[in-house]
Amino acid sequence: MDRAQKEKVVDELGQIFASSGVVVVAHYAGMTVAQMQDLRAKMREVGGSVRVAKNTLAKIALGGKPSEKMGSLLTGMTMLSYSEDPVAAAKICEAYAKTNDKFVIIGGAMGDTVLDQAGIKAVASMPSREELIAQIVSIIGAPASAIAGAIGAPASNIASILSTIEEKAAA
Repeated sequence: MDRAQKEKVVDELGQIFASSGVVVVAHYAGMTVAQMQDLRAKMREVGGSVRVAKNTLAKIALGGKPSEKMGSLLTGMTMLSYSEDPVAAAKICEAYAKTNDKFVIIGGAMGDTVLDQAGIKAVASMPSREELIAQIVSIIGAPASAIAGAIGAPASNIASILSTIEEKAAA
């Protein structure tokens, strides 16, 4: 790899570190190509991505970024998984690590906070952006359905009273 290619990789990694909600660092020694493709596909489904890069280039790219302290995690055969959603990449990596013993999560970063394995696990247990939106919508919608029920209740009561009177008259 010549100098121009290295500079391009450093720029790409710098953008990843600056714009990602979460970056997960993992060791992948012994994983097959099919397993890597499977992980990449799962990550794409949630809007994330996987990147393997030289640790020295990644450390250079970390310079001046909020997650700069994460450089100590970059040793050995490391892979970076990242997503804009602060939870998506962590969820996929945590689930994948349970099914593949060759994929070992080292840690990661969320903004300027460096996370260890337990930190990644904690982030993975948080609800995703879509789950949070669904919860907010249901909370907002609950009062509206209660109001609709209250407005419709008098008409329902009148209908049941009329039905009861009609049954008594028929009997």
